[in-house]
Amino acid sequence: MNSSKIIGIIGGGQLGQMMAISAIYMGHKVVTLDPTADCPASLVSDMIVAPYDDVDALRQLSARCDVLTYEFENVDADGLDAVIKEGQLPQGTDLLRISQNRIFEKEFLSKKAQVKVAPYKVVTSSLDLEDLDLSKTYVLKTATGGYDGHGQVVIKTSDDLAAARQLANSAECVLEEFVDFDLEISVIVSGNGKDVTVFPVQENIHRNNILSKTIVPARISDQLAEKAKSMAVQISQKLNLSGTLCVEMFATDDDIIVNEIAPRPHNSGHYSIEACDFSQFDTHILGILGEPLPPIRLLSPAVMINVLGQDMEAAQAFLQENPTAHPHFYGKLEAKHNRKMGHVTVFSDVPDSVEEF
Repeated sequence: MNSSKIIGIIGGGQLGQMMAISAIYMGHKVVTLDPTADCPASLVSDMIVAPYDDVDALRQLSARCDVLTYEFENVDADGLDAVIKEGQLPQGTDLLRISQNRIFEKEFLSKKAQVKVAPYKVVTSSLDLEDLDLSKTYVLKTATGGYDGHGQVVIKTSDDLAAARQLANSAECVLEEFVDFDLEISVIVSGNGKDVTVFPVQENIHRNNILSKTIVPARISDQLAEKAKSMAVQISQKLNLSGTLCVEMFATDDDIIVNEIAPRPHNSGHYSIEACDFSQFDTHILGILGEPLPPIRLLSPAVMINVLGQDMEAAQAFLQENPTAHPHFYGKLEAKHNRKMGHVTVFSDVPDSVEEF
């Protein structure tokens, strides 16, 4: 193990907080850049309070730290390129640029990584939406900036086309054919620039386009689970991955279709803190430091439930009734509607018995 490092994290939300906790347990120090002084990571790290695209602040972070990482995609890649020292950002900015733009992402996944994606086309104006076959369902997504359902229009009927045309005229978009899938799943994979380690396949249930519940292991066949894992490894190898990556997928009866990638630890991997022998945050820190990566063992089947702002009372009541549940609250001061305030992990091999809040 190398001696203690100073790790700089861009973004001080719950992912930055949990990355920092793993780094601290390994004996490292953490400095976080975030525009909010009382962000979740402020509980466990030193802070530089500044906007994410403040190049002077990024330069200060770079000067103070041995290694840099980020907790979300919307980081200024050009600003980072201007300030980082060689090798200081093991994930690199190419991965950021791929995951920041759905057009780049689709091209990378389908052409370079050569994994199956939903049929799609690039839309540069509303003219590209003429002559759609409305016997099919489509999803129009902005190329940049969308998350948790923002910047998306589902097109099922001619009535939906007005909103879709408006979106298409406001930004570059990707039009995807809607996939008729059985389950949404994801695979977490971590790399150290040479080798990778893979987590169990996770089954994800969304409500209002926000992750509500993750079940591990996913309820798919062993054959499909192996296929999903091998696709995640294939993607990570094309990226020479350092740190943790989440690959979001759709499982059909007999196939796996890749939806998108997130170049960081992911909400669907939070169960790994208790249910695996190493968490996705542990392997992220080991990976960006170029340390050897352990094989991952699932210690128990588990269910992770998100706690949103409107769920706080229900979550507290649940914890009173379930003392074996593992609560994580992120220290956010204001419980806004649909804001991720925490999560709860329960060991259970009867996932339907663990109800969402």
